[in-house]
Amino acid sequence: MAKPARKKTKKSKVRRPKMPPIAEEMKQWSAVLGQELSTWPYVETRPMFGLLAFYRQAKIFAGLPITRGLKTSNSIIFKIQPMPPDLLRRATDDPHADTEGGIPGAKWFSFELSSEEDLRDALWWLNQAYERAK
Repeated sequence: MAKPARKKTKKSKVRRPKMPPIAEEMKQWSAVLGQELSTWPYVETRPMFGLLAFYRQAKIFAGLPITRGLKTSNSIIFKIQPMPPDLLRRATDDPHADTEGGIPGAKWFSFELSSEEDLRDALWWLNQAYERAK
C-alpha cells in the first residue's frame, strides 16, 4: 500500500543579504589587517561566509572579507556591544563607518575602505572592538 502524499507547504524564504565578490585590492587590504590582528594576544580566526572571523578568546569582534563582502565589496565589519555613546558619535561622524541607523545597542558595524590610507582608521576601529571583547 502506497503512503499518502505529503502536502507541500510554502515556507517563507528568508532573504539573505547579497554578498558581493571583493576585488584583488580589498583582498590585499584584508590580508594586511588580518596579519596585524593575528599578532594580538588571544586572537583566533575561523572562516565565516566568505569572511574570516576574528575572536578574542571566545568572543567574536571582527570579520574581514576573504572572497565576499557583507555590506559592500570594500567593507569590514566589527562588533561593539554595547556601543559607548562617545564611540557612537565618532562612528556617526566618520563617513567610512556605518552605524546601521546609529542604534546604541547595535551589534555589528561596518567600515568602508576606499584607499590604502583608510587602513589606519580601520585598524583603530578593529582595536576598539578587540578591547571591548573581553
